[in-house]
Amino acid sequence: MNSQRPFQDRRDAGVQLAERVADLVLDQPIVLALPRGGVPVASEVADRIGAPLDIWVARKVGAPGREEYGIGAIAEGGGAVFVERAIEAFGIDDDQLDELVAAQQRELDRRVQHYRHDAESPDVSGCDVVLVDDGLATGVTARAAIAGIRNSSPATLTLAVPVAAPSSAESLAGSVDVIAIATPSGFGSVGEWFVDFSQTTDAEVVRLLDSNREATDRNRAGRHPGDI
Repeated sequence: MNSQRPFQDRRDAGVQLAERVADLVLDQPIVLALPRGGVPVASEVADRIGAPLDIWVARKVGAPGREEYGIGAIAEGGGAVFVERAIEAFGIDDDQLDELVAAQQRELDRRVQHYRHDAESPDVSGCDVVLVDDGLATGVTARAAIAGIRNSSPATLTLAVPVAAPSSAESLAGSVDVIAIATPSGFGSVGEWFVDFSQTTDAEVVRLLDSNREATDRNRAGRHPGDI
């Protein structure tokens, strides 16, 4: 493997990350992935620790005409984070912000419906939640997801990523446990640390989620009263 790119692809990153997560003491674990790119990573983690896998959808809110420039993010569970200095820099008023948020909320709702087949959001109350993404850059979408998950009162919450910008990992560490395999000083972007960082498709997300649900159902069906 290229030493400058420690991860062959998202699956390889998930295998490596799973070994770190397996060291945690988790009582009622559930793995939540930030789609789309976090799902292949999280699938390996969930398989390794024998936990159910689900998604927690978050959407970046981009500036008008500069969609790639995040001014905030929203997530399931009412999670929302906004970068006030960015909003002020772009001169975005309250009505504009509401319109931008509404557009992303529609896409968030579409993805939730598509990925979950109209099922309810996972009940994470009292669970040990491991939130997984394929990397942490600015951290704005992760912050929104964390806020939304915390509204559901998990027992513990850990953010696990293969690679993270050091400043973002450090800033989040005060509010959530963070596991990152690599925190390179010359971070650049998440994709730079993968040999293959091709886009994850909706079809792949659905396939991985369905596969984990089937495995989880089989495991539950195979248990008997009194099993530990």
